Amino acid sequence: MRRLLGMVALGFAVAAGNIEANASVPLPIIAQTSGVSSLAPLLRQITPAVVSIGVKSSANVASNSSTGKGQKAQRAAGTREVAADPQMRARGSGVLIDPAEGIILTNAHVIAGADEITVAFADGRELPARRVGSDVGTDVAVIRVEAQALPAIAIGNSDRLEVGDFVLAIGNPFLIGQTVTSGIVSALHRNNLGIEQYEDFIQTDAAIYPGNSGGALVNLRGELIGINTGFLGAGTNPGVGFAIPINMVRAIADQIIRHGEVHRDKAGIMF
Repeated sequence: MRRLLGMVALGFAVAAGNIEANASVPLPIIAQTSGVSSLAPLLRQITPAVVSIGVKSSANVASNSSTGKGQKAQRAAGTREVAADPQMRARGSGVLIDPAEGIILTNAHVIAGADEITVAFADGRELPARRVGSDVGTDVAVIRVEAQALPAIAIGNSDRLEVGDFVLAIGNPFLIGQTVTSGIVSALHRNNLGIEQYEDFIQTDAAIYPGNSGGALVNLRGELIGINTGFLGAGTNPGVGFAIPINMVRAIADQIIRHGEVHRDKAGIMF
């Protein structure tokens, strides 16, 4: 009976996790070990591409990630000092999407005011990073590292998301080390939150804490479908998390890579 229940639970997870339009594509990411379903095989593939970002800055750049803000939406950046260098502060997370070019996506507020940027990988490597550019209006930034054998993550299509789809949030909450939380897509196209100038957020109940800024929101195929950026809650209680849809991030990042900035007309539409 126990084995039968485990098989039923696994079947539900697989069926419910299929968020793509093409239902014929299998979901080979939930494995059974001794009759227990697990996301461990998927996470082994994708977590190496999620990095921690530290910055050194001569200026004290403020963010709205502090505690005690009641129900005001706040960015999920951290500010803990790194012991090896008292001037280096661990600010947030990032996601490596192009191993050949060393391209990493993160939030603009994570690297704001940075004179030096350091990226820490799950395998223990710490590499200097170069700022490619950032867009304050959407809170998207691109940085670059130079190294061999870099990990990467597959890019999904955030336009195919539906409320109820299962998602995982990966980042460096409270700057204690890489952490994974899980939940569902709670809502789409959230705006008027007062976090950014241009808002079209994915809302999720996967916990997003200070330090998760710039980290990955992924679907159960292991595809990147959002960049975590903020949360709504009392103090550090995550309550409600928000991520920038990856399709929006890619449009911004492509312009940053090509031009070093984002071109918009007066209505805010990119061209």
